[in-house]
Amino acid sequence: MSSQSLGPFVKLSTDQAQERPFKVLGIQQVAIGGTDKTRLQRLWVDMLGLEVTGTFRSERENVDEDICAMGSGPFKVEVDLMQPVDPDKKPAVQSTPLNHIGLWIDDLPAAVQWLTAQGVRFAPGGIRQGAAGFDICFLHPKSNDEFPISGEGVLIELVQAPAEVVVAFGNLLTGAA
Repeated sequence: MSSQSLGPFVKLSTDQAQERPFKVLGIQQVAIGGTDKTRLQRLWVDMLGLEVTGTFRSERENVDEDICAMGSGPFKVEVDLMQPVDPDKKPAVQSTPLNHIGLWIDDLPAAVQWLTAQGVRFAPGGIRQGAAGFDICFLHPKSNDEFPISGEGVLIELVQAPAEVVVAFGNLLTGAA
């Protein structure tokens, strides 16, 4: 089995990469929940200097969030500071301080199809537009009999990477400028 190195960080089996019809390119976002997002802002915005680039509010998803950014261009990572619209309703975005992690995916529909066929459980809702305008879906944090593979307690968001992110990560892989 041959392998392909991405520097000291990742080593991919070429056989595995050919079987899987998509790539996880990098971290798109980290979502942090609390009962009061102004307390989260104090650390992430005031102390660490992240820039608030947008907001998102959804009664259906029970979330009121500030979308912050660190880094720039295709390597920008979103940090979402979330509080519930109603703390007594579900989903309880504040109940796990690290609410979810988002991963850039180069081909989201292919990823969903392939992962589902492998027994990965997805949360309800399918592929849809997320708060930042990208197509998204979520891997369920818990498995069941029908889908025995899950996030094992972690909600994982798969995010369709825009073309410039796919190209930038591809350039890292090939060493192109």
